Amino acid sequence: MNHSYSTSLRWEGTTATGYDDYSRQHQIDVVGKHHLTLSSDPAFRGDPSLTNPEELLLAAASSCQLLSFLAVAARARADVRSYVDHAEAVMANDERPLWVNEIRLNPVIEISGGKQPDKWERWVRIAHQECFIARSLRSRMTVRATFVTGDGEHTVVEVTDA
Repeated sequence: MNHSYSTSLRWEGTTATGYDDYSRQHQIDVVGKHHLTLSSDPAFRGDPSLTNPEELLLAAASSCQLLSFLAVAARARADVRSYVDHAEAVMANDERPLWVNEIRLNPVIEISGGKQPDKWERWVRIAHQECFIARSLRSRMTVRATFVTGDGEHTVVEVTDA
């Protein structure tokens, strides 16, 4: 059985006044769940106080990597205690048409047990390979995970798309 997802988008206004003046604000409903008010990136005359599609793309990639990593860790019976990601996306201005060409995920993962960098790198790599969103994007993705053990020791592992 296929998995399916639905959203509904609505915009009202006028473009008759030209590119500089039409409203970029629009609403998206995730059917049966949430109502989001979005705009474009301020560089494209959007409202800086509203979330833009590029930020949602980054959030989706970050969230998917989290959920994939937790699944991999749970299958390995590892005890992940927390996962905090400060993700970044880059849309280079020198290519046309524009596209989000790089996504960098930077999770800090608190994990119980001793230091196991080879195992952790394998888990990050498997999670990235199993992440539905990452597999759906052409953006180059890097996951630079910092693992913190109970004794406070930090270990960094990095996985980058080839």
